[in-house]
Amino acid sequence: MLVDSHCHLDFPDFSSELPQVIQNAHDAGIGIMTTINTRIKQFDEVHKIAQTYPHVFCTLGTHPCNAQDETDITLEHILKLAKNDKVIGLGEAGLDYFHDQSFKTEQKKVFLTHIEAARQTGLPLVIHSRDADDDMADMLMSEMKQAEFKILLHCFSSGIELCKTGLDLNAYVSFSGIVSFKNAKNVHEAAKLVPIERILVETDAPYLAPTPFRGKRNEPAYVVHTAEALANIKQLDIKKVHNATTRAFFELFSRVPEQNYQGWEL
Repeated sequence: MLVDSHCHLDFPDFSSELPQVIQNAHDAGIGIMTTINTRIKQFDEVHKIAQTYPHVFCTLGTHPCNAQDETDITLEHILKLAKNDKVIGLGEAGLDYFHDQSFKTEQKKVFLTHIEAARQTGLPLVIHSRDADDDMADMLMSEMKQAEFKILLHCFSSGIELCKTGLDLNAYVSFSGIVSFKNAKNVHEAAKLVPIERILVETDAPYLAPTPFRGKRNEPAYVVHTAEALANIKQLDIKKVHNATTRAFFELFSRVPEQNYQGWEL
């Protein structure tokens, strides 16, 4: 069994054919999907999908590119919503300076609120970091010194130093279809560095479809190609990659009832 640890099933790209997309994933051996919240004010839409499909779970969070619209979301509100059935993590939250650096202050404020929520709930924090390596490393190191929290560096495409910082902080690292791109040397380097026991795989669907679907709409079924690319880079048997990344998912997202998924081998 494989897990797509990060996809966006609430996005319009899937609205007209979501049942078929879910079925495609099951047919490909994807046992669990995590649909990721990017706007807390739209959490109900994500949560409804998770409640509708037994093997779909969800997170709760504000994407950094939406931070300026959700600075009014309080810690207390996040803690309340986090109690909902099928919520297994927080985020995606973090820093993104790629598109616009005008809202750095708002991004950091919202990110710090999510960090505190992760501490208080014990839920892992799914972290988005793009073109913000230095600030992200500084914030993670500073906050971890105050009190620990669980982190997942999602869709890793940053520099190797941020990867090393994350590993020093006991982070898990998730790789998307980017790891299958021939020119993604920094991602390949990170994939070689991270122990397989701390790696998750994801699609980030509908984005970043892996080879051989690059340039097309991504979907959870395609995470099998990400796993294959990862196996090639790390020179591991594909079965080991399937088993290890699934085990890592259950270890990090401990709210998922593992006993319901006995169709895969350790």
